[in-house]
Amino acid sequence: MNNNKFGIISLIVTISILIGALGMFYTLEHAQPIINKHEKEVTIDDKGIADAVDKLYDATVVVASSVGSGTGFVYKIDGNTAYVITNAHVIGKSTSATIQFTDGSAQNVSVVGSDEYSDIAVLSTKKDNVISVAEIGGTEAMRLGDTVFAIGAPLSVEYSWTVTRGILSGKDRLVEINNNWVISVLQTDASINSGNSGGPLANANGEVIGVTNMKLIASGVEGIGFAIPIEDALYIADGLIKNGSIDRPLLGVETFNVNEKNLLDQFDITLPESIKSGAVVANVREGSLAAEVGFRRGDVITKVGEYEITSSARLRFFLYRFKVGDKVKITFIRDGNTQNIDVSLSQKAS
Repeated sequence: MNNNKFGIISLIVTISILIGALGMFYTLEHAQPIINKHEKEVTIDDKGIADAVDKLYDATVVVASSVGSGTGFVYKIDGNTAYVITNAHVIGKSTSATIQFTDGSAQNVSVVGSDEYSDIAVLSTKKDNVISVAEIGGTEAMRLGDTVFAIGAPLSVEYSWTVTRGILSGKDRLVEINNNWVISVLQTDASINSGNSGGPLANANGEVIGVTNMKLIASGVEGIGFAIPIEDALYIADGLIKNGSIDRPLLGVETFNVNEKNLLDQFDITLPESIKSGAVVANVREGSLAAEVGFRRGDVITKVGEYEITSSARLRFFLYRFKVGDKVKITFIRDGNTQNIDVSLSQKAS
């Protein structure tokens, strides 16, 4: 009896040893290798766009005139003369202004020219007065979402050379101002305030792509600022330097919008209900281009070249896309009928 009991116990022990051996074998076969990892020490050093800001910072100036203050930037040097771009509304009718540089020095400067419609003005000073010249970029290659930044003097000179960062939120925005004129602008969410007017909007390389000029102010609206594309600004600036003013074609008509019912009544004009948009001719100036080609009160201009005219302000904007001497087809509605007329644009307003 004892021998049988001992045999059973021996069998149990043997089986246990076998099971343990098999378990160890399985573990060794399926175990993950142990790897000694040597972690590399990394120092996080996010400089953001500091290098880009450095490129443009000393080319940015604070502008003061008889009507207020704003910002500008040195955009080129020609001979011994340095030229500064700013906004026309910063200069107003002033013939001189003062600019201050980042080193604290200030200079009286001359107003080379100012163009209210494009909101661009040019100032001049001696080459030796400036610290740095801005590097000019372009908007064509810019994509929505690209990083941009502005440098300016928001609110007051106390905050001069403030840098704000954002993205390019929109291109070719047509913003209508007081139902009077339209301006084509870039849109950004970089913080733009009144003292930024005339300052640079730049890309991540520190190249100027626009001239900041306004922000949208309305209840519930944040982060909508605008800048004049640098290509448009340079065209105007160079024209002001060369001629002192900008030559633009004129039709010689006074117009208003189709939906301005009070003016329709005032000028005793009745339009078909099918006409929903366009520029209504209220008056044709005697001796003007419009008078020569036969425009009349009550005509509704709907197209200039390939541009659709939906308002009086847009008539002016798209007309100004052409140059004096250009030949263009103008489409208009008279007595409910659509007509076309070819004109050679001039500056003959009356």
